[in-house]
Amino acid sequence: MTTAKRLIVSGRVQGVFYRQWTVNEARALGLAGWVRNLRSGEVELLASGPEEAVRELIRRCHEGPPAATVEAVRVEDAEPEPGAGFEARPTL
Repeated sequence: MTTAKRLIVSGRVQGVFYRQWTVNEARALGLAGWVRNLRSGEVELLASGPEEAVRELIRRCHEGPPAATVEAVRVEDAEPEPGAGFEARPTL
């Protein structure tokens, strides 16, 4: 079953390779979507694909790359966006 989730990750998550790490992890899991920094200092991402793979990405996002300090991950249901692949987007 395909699902889509929107995540807001807070903590020390900008300037620590979090966006590119997320792209690498999502692509390895075969997910579609995007990730971007927010001016608030948080990272936002939308991931869609097989439910188990999306759950695994959410689990990994609680840890993040080695230099990150993740304080919280908010997860919301989302509508999948058209397109394939997973990309980093500019800061919003």
